[in-house]
Amino acid sequence: MAPRTVTARHFLSIQDVASDLGRLIDHAARLKAQRRRARLRPSLSGRNIALIFEKPSTRTRTSFEVGIHDLGGDAIYYSPKEMQLGRGETIGDTARVLSRYVDAIVYRAFRHDSVLELAGSSTVPVINALDDREHPTQIIADLLTLSERWKGSFKGRRLAWIGDGNNVLHSLMLGAALVGLDLVCATPESYRPLPEIVAVAREYGRLHGAELTFTDDPAIAATDADALYTDVWVSMGDEAETAKREKAFRGFQINAELLARAKPSAFVLHDLPAHRGQEITDDVLDGSRSAAWDEAENRLHAEKAILELLLAPDRLPRSSPARAWAPKLRARRPARR
Repeated sequence: MAPRTVTARHFLSIQDVASDLGRLIDHAARLKAQRRRARLRPSLSGRNIALIFEKPSTRTRTSFEVGIHDLGGDAIYYSPKEMQLGRGETIGDTARVLSRYVDAIVYRAFRHDSVLELAGSSTVPVINALDDREHPTQIIADLLTLSERWKGSFKGRRLAWIGDGNNVLHSLMLGAALVGLDLVCATPESYRPLPEIVAVAREYGRLHGAELTFTDDPAIAATDADALYTDVWVSMGDEAETAKREKAFRGFQINAELLARAKPSAFVLHDLPAHRGQEITDDVLDGSRSAAWDEAENRLHAEKAILELLLAPDRLPRSSPARAWAPKLRARRPARR
């Protein structure tokens, strides 16, 4: 077989789907409805998808494997210990070889540079399933969850982020700005998100009428919010800073008192896994105002929509006439090593 020469479209950042975000959210909702009616369509029949996971995973791995199966494809899972990648083969060489075997690669990595290196050498689509810079598949699921709760309208809504300025917040800032959703972030001063991503999110917000603001007071962020969102204080790879982080984030917990400051209709998001009793209390996470379990389910439908966007784009609606989406902007990405 001759080498493939096509230039693949990758999904490494929310920026990579800036012009397709409305279609993705709409299509994910459609795929969810089809699955609940047991009307699965084998759009990936005969396709093989490689899953490379450097980090442990429950939701991401399971949702991708089930989603690929739902679409009629086959998933091949790798941990670094099961590949030559774990014995010194370069990421680029791994990408070149896998591109001859599979139709797409899902990569969950410690470093964003590794994802860029894999995508740079791959001739098949690469999907970022989390790295230290972004978690874009999570945010498609989050926006689907918000859209369901708010009947498709983000305008005039206020989402409060409580916690770390991490990879999830990076993707959330970009996604919220693109759909015109106001986002207020309560983070300790020393744990704010990367300035270059903040700059791009604010430019998207300027185009779509969305405000992005920061405070170090969770009570200010939560007041009159339509939804609250939190994540763990100590992410994978940050374990050496556990004591320091737990001290810095004391007071940044979503509990009944903080939730009471939000609108009576407000609900709570958490991308899971949760460290119960730290960033969120049991009564909130398990309560009637928690959307975390819908949010977790929506990972499946969001990832199926992403797979079809990259591998079966004719399955998606041609446009989302009710929404206007920004042209792609680019933040400076780290240089490859």
